[in-house]
Amino acid sequence: MRPDTLAEAIERIRAGEPQDVALAEFVDTFLMAPDVDARYATLEQEPARSDDARLNALAGAMAEYLAKQYRLHRVPKWVSEPWRHLDAPWFTTSSSSPAMQEYLAFTSPAEFRSRNIFTGERPLRRARGHVPLEAKTAGRAKI
Repeated sequence: MRPDTLAEAIERIRAGEPQDVALAEFVDTFLMAPDVDARYATLEQEPARSDDARLNALAGAMAEYLAKQYRLHRVPKWVSEPWRHLDAPWFTTSSSSPAMQEYLAFTSPAEFRSRNIFTGERPLRRARGHVPLEAKTAGRAKI
């Protein structure tokens, strides 16, 4: 069963669920929400603070990125907490070559980069993410 909110996904991770699974399922929940208010509701509740500084920063980056990328007209206030930013850079790929680090530093979205998280240019891309909200509410995808 998919988490209904980002806060629930973070709680599942804290309880031992694999991070990549919980966050991917949350992104699916977000993308399948029927309208902007429902999408915002998946981000509104602040996830509990974790002992993992990277997870804390990642939650803030994800919520801000999704709110802006999908034009929700507001960003949850909790994303701006100082502890949602990393002191040292985190490159999310397994390759740590200087060339890859430079590429990620250049392509990372501002919501991630500002938290010292360096990732690909479309970090939360999912297979169904391209379907416009209007097409979903109409019951079919426009291609």
